[in-house]
Amino acid sequence: MRVTVERAALLRSLGHVHRVVERRNTIPILSNVLLRTGENGLQLKATDLDIEVTETVAADVLDAGATTVPAHVIYDIVRKLPDGAQVSLETSGETGQMTIRSGRSRFALGALPEGDFPDLAAGELPHSFAIPASELKQLIEKTQFAISTEETRYYLNGIYFHTVEVEGALKLRAVATDGHRLARVETEAPEGSRGMPGIIVPRKAVAEIQKLVDDGGESVQVELSPAKIRLTFAGGVTLISKLIDGTFPDYQRVIPTGNDKRLTVERDAFAKAVDRVSTISSERGRAVKLAMGDGRLALSVTNPDAGSATEELDVDYEASALDIGFNARYLLDITAQLQGDTALFRLADPGSPTLIQDREGAPALYVLMPMRV
Repeated sequence: MRVTVERAALLRSLGHVHRVVERRNTIPILSNVLLRTGENGLQLKATDLDIEVTETVAADVLDAGATTVPAHVIYDIVRKLPDGAQVSLETSGETGQMTIRSGRSRFALGALPEGDFPDLAAGELPHSFAIPASELKQLIEKTQFAISTEETRYYLNGIYFHTVEVEGALKLRAVATDGHRLARVETEAPEGSRGMPGIIVPRKAVAEIQKLVDDGGESVQVELSPAKIRLTFAGGVTLISKLIDGTFPDYQRVIPTGNDKRLTVERDAFAKAVDRVSTISSERGRAVKLAMGDGRLALSVTNPDAGSATEELDVDYEASALDIGFNARYLLDITAQLQGDTALFRLADPGSPTLIQDREGAPALYVLMPMRV
């Protein structure tokens, strides 16, 4: 194999694929990126057996061929080459090595045969639709923080995507929860998504999709089955991921419907006040107390070891007085996702979950469990 490729294009492509490769691997081939010449240039592929990312970069192919080299090593080499450089990749059949040349730099990397590289065949993907990249980005960004990291409840270790009928209109919903908080965001369901199975996209795939969406393109092509998903991004990047094989819980049961106490507060002022008073809180507890009544909200934190902190805000609250405690970190995570100038809290009592939105009927809805204070 002998190809020449621009450093910027190769670096961008390696940046996309090398992230999938785990730093520590018991199977040596999984530490490598597959480089294969094709009609359109040089194809790069990496996998961890759960996710596979493929991209083709324009290249001047002198001799066709394929090999695999350590993904993080080649990425670091190309990253350190000067801007505007041309990179030459060459393999010689006898040595099992790849030579990388650029200007006066020369590197020789150990290679493994491409025949050993696993292929994460997607199989039949009967459901297919295109979704605007901005909408997919919003669905992920506004729910990702609530994904559970508890491995025992593995079915919560991802985002649950499914379609649902809302007042006669079909919506595509993304839901994530860790048992303490729940995020639910919806958008107009793309044409072709009706009848798709509910799927749980794992945390690592979610993170990769988010980065690929950030890199541009107006639309993302989605194909899926109950077991796998394939996303094709503008620019020729393809991501295939296995889905979590489990049943997502009936999240609608934990979304309260009878919360009649309404608190409206300026979002930015509230977030800054929570951040300030939580400076005193213990790392373990992180509980902040909200005391509401007569158009005022008092935030307070008491830490036997460090002292106490209080702050008061003017708010729109006309219901009976209420004291309730929340994890300060969770409050800040949720207020960071809200887009409006205000935050609407709908509360019931100190022991019941609270609903948080920008406003009534907003596409993003959050549920937060209270803490004892």
